[in-house]
Amino acid sequence: MKNISFGIENLSTSKRIGNLWDKAFSRENLYDAYLDARKGKQKKIKVFEFEKCLSSNLDELYVQLHNGSYEIGEYNSFFVYEPKKREIHAPQFRDLIVQHAIYRVIYNIFNPTFIDTSFACRKGGGTHKASEYTQKQMRKYSGDLYYAKLDIRKFFYSIDRDILKSLFEKKIKDKRFVEIMIRFANMGSDKGIPIGNLLSQIYSIIYMNELDQFIKRELKIKSYVRYVDDFMAIGLTLEEAKEFESRCEKFVQDKLNLELSHWTIEKIRKGINFVGYRTWRSIKFVRKHSIYKFKKAIMKKEVLSLISSVGHAVGTATLKYYKKLLDDLDMIKLLPKGTKQCLNI
Repeated sequence: MKNISFGIENLSTSKRIGNLWDKAFSRENLYDAYLDARKGKQKKIKVFEFEKCLSSNLDELYVQLHNGSYEIGEYNSFFVYEPKKREIHAPQFRDLIVQHAIYRVIYNIFNPTFIDTSFACRKGGGTHKASEYTQKQMRKYSGDLYYAKLDIRKFFYSIDRDILKSLFEKKIKDKRFVEIMIRFANMGSDKGIPIGNLLSQIYSIIYMNELDQFIKRELKIKSYVRYVDDFMAIGLTLEEAKEFESRCEKFVQDKLNLELSHWTIEKIRKGINFVGYRTWRSIKFVRKHSIYKFKKAIMKKEVLSLISSVGHAVGTATLKYYKKLLDDLDMIKLLPKGTKQCLNI
């Protein structure tokens, strides 16, 4: 995402930012937001229909946003079952453009406030980075020290929107802009934000950043990593690990109105299951469920799924196993050049 011309890259220097409405919803930023929204979706019918009258559709969006008549359309809701059942709320394309316009403004306001080891939905982040950091921290400590890994019960469905709004207001004083931000968090229930929204991704980081700051500033945890609602401290004594779990549980209940779902306290030498990888200090594998999906994709010759699986396995010992399976079935020839290069161990 390029920086837009009115200097959003510098907005994070102020404590609270105002006058964001006109900046986010300028004609220039709406057009750039449209370009962001269409990436990977050029062949979709809704995108094609919007682009048939692109100029007039963007102009209509601009007018509606500035005269107060803009309304968010109904989501296309459906369920996915990987890795578990979740309801997805996909916005209409014109609403996705508005979300991108907001995102282009708020990312550079909030991102500097996040800790470096929060890896989800950030430039330069991702599961590979989170996994690499985890293994690096494991190697710093004796295998007989402990890690404590926790996650939040029904995280996206449990976010308190009043708390979320107050966190927006810590950085943004433009009330009208905060209101449209929180409108994209609504999902027809008392709590929660919609899974499938672009903005829900950064909203989740803003929300959990409160926990990150508590862990780093109050608990003084040196080796800490978070990916969405999964978070972990590494290199603790058993007593420290138990205290970490206890204090985090109290914090998320008292300050964020959330509950812990699962937590694990175990010795580092037994390995850590995190962000889709089974990790030890000397070696790393993808999870067994990922291997099952890979085998299934081979049987069905689902090339896109194979490409994704190979990409996920880069940097793990599982990659050699994947290569052998593909070799045995003479399927490497179906893969694109970049994926073949990944398999060239």
